[in-house]
Amino acid sequence: MAFEQEARSQPRFGWLVLFATIPTLFCCALPILFVTLGFGASWAALYSSVPMIGLVVANKIWFFAISGLMMAIAGWMVFRPGQSCPSDPKLAALCSKARNWNKRLIALSLAVWLTGFIAAYLAVPILELLG
Repeated sequence: MAFEQEARSQPRFGWLVLFATIPTLFCCALPILFVTLGFGASWAALYSSVPMIGLVVANKIWFFAISGLMMAIAGWMVFRPGQSCPSDPKLAALCSKARNWNKRLIALSLAVWLTGFIAAYLAVPILELLG
């Protein structure tokens, strides 16, 4: 019974990590995408009408650090060795399903985080390096 409740709560952890990485998109990746596609004025209007975006941009180091730490902990919890599912077929199916969803969510979160990190810290130096 306790394991069934744990299996149901595992996907929520993956979703929490995914939502923790979304501010990295708003601070760094989306502005570059909008400007690249020619929607710079739309981004400026969105930026001026939603003041929380400015807060995220001003504190992007903290957002990247906290979300990166959360992703490292989540990755360790999902991919650590020695995990086993129970022998009951019903609970084993729940356990396997929860693990698969967590792995997918961690991969999606990592892609979002890396996109924001590259846009925030690596895009300009690489472009300057290339001339």
